[in-house]
Amino acid sequence: MENKKEINRRKFIKVLGAGATVSTAALYGCAPGNHSSSTDNPALGEVPIDKMTYRVNPTTGDRVSILGYGCMRWPLQAAPDGKGEVIDQDAVNELVDYAIAHGVNYFDTSPVYVQGFSERATGIALKRHPRDKFFIATKMSNFQNYTRENSIEMYRQSFKDLQVDYLDYYLLHSVGGGSGIKTFHERYIDNGVLDFLLKEREAGRIRNLGWSFHGAVDVFDYLLALDVKWDFVQIQLNYVDWKHASGNNVNADYLYGELAKRDIPAVIMEPLLGGRLSRLNDHLVGRLKQRRPENSVASWAFRFAGSYPGVLTVLSGMTYMEHLQDNIRTYSPLQPLTDEEKDFLEETAQLMLKYPTIPCNDCKYCMPCPYGLDIPAILLHYNRCVNEGNVPKSRQDENYQRARRAFLVGYDRSVPRLRQASHCTGCNQCNPHCPQGIDIPKDLHRIDQFVEQLKQDTL
Repeated sequence: MENKKEINRRKFIKVLGAGATVSTAALYGCAPGNHSSSTDNPALGEVPIDKMTYRVNPTTGDRVSILGYGCMRWPLQAAPDGKGEVIDQDAVNELVDYAIAHGVNYFDTSPVYVQGFSERATGIALKRHPRDKFFIATKMSNFQNYTRENSIEMYRQSFKDLQVDYLDYYLLHSVGGGSGIKTFHERYIDNGVLDFLLKEREAGRIRNLGWSFHGAVDVFDYLLALDVKWDFVQIQLNYVDWKHASGNNVNADYLYGELAKRDIPAVIMEPLLGGRLSRLNDHLVGRLKQRRPENSVASWAFRFAGSYPGVLTVLSGMTYMEHLQDNIRTYSPLQPLTDEEKDFLEETAQLMLKYPTIPCNDCKYCMPCPYGLDIPAILLHYNRCVNEGNVPKSRQDENYQRARRAFLVGYDRSVPRLRQASHCTGCNQCNPHCPQGIDIPKDLHRIDQFVEQLKQDTL
């Protein structure tokens, strides 16, 4: 079974290339011809060069930019052989150069990002800069093969692909999934990998050792209780998850609070909740714009994440230059939220939760699907249509026909028909890999039934 999974993954990469990591739903809205949501548009204005906010790591004294570059969504281009897509290295170089020139110095990657190509692309871009100008974070992403040999080989390959002789920040990747504490022991304790990494830290090849968390609270508490000095922990934190985490996730106020008690710096992932906090419905966009019309919708989420003093850096997967520029503006310098603004965002979160979106963060851990479905694209298309009001509930809806057509046309544009929800067999291979705890087959079947209903209801 292990070999079969690996063969499927290699075939997936060969056929679809790195492009399989970017959902076409990110390119098309559900309305015909709508290629982007107005809420994605960043604010315009000067991009400061020397005003970035920094936080100091209490362990090493590292002066880390509050904006961290997540290398999970590097830009792509058509592969030379015409089959699929590959990382656009020139675009990556340009983004990295711009980020460093404007004060960003923390770059977060993994051996599994962009179907295994992110570390190499990141290493090529960073190698062109002095080593003391950036901090590199990568991960032990041994999801498929827990053996000591495979895990250590993955660790050593990261050095080769990143072209470095030490790692600034190294993480046990996505702790808390699977069977919880049992899976953690299998991945890191029983095979001696954690002991190996602690020795690597002693030797200076790892400067900071930590872990990223997705899962049950008992695993989080268990790791903090271990007799291990953790230099940092990466958690999901945004103004919705602060008190209203969904699926397998734990409320961020608890996670952050437990780290703050122990003076463990927090690295923040998903500040935009998989992009959903930059693609709000028109009512919520108007609510935020009324308060700060000159700022982007996304800037509220980044200010929220950066407002807590125990946060070392806030990661953002910035595929496009305009998003990088907007985030630099937000953090150059950071204007921490007032208590009144935090209350305002809590009210916004409660309003957002009234809309029935699916908590997909487009991480693509569910991919590849053995039956060829583009799972993230299906879920993201549905979410986008919810936010745009294009999920008609009945013929009595005033704009039923318009919304019906927008949903169906957008669906075919966002997801090729052979990769749509109708092809889900319910094999359940995806569910154990979802850090958000989504019952993916259940939601796919629900969406498929909804689509079939719309198709049949021609009025």
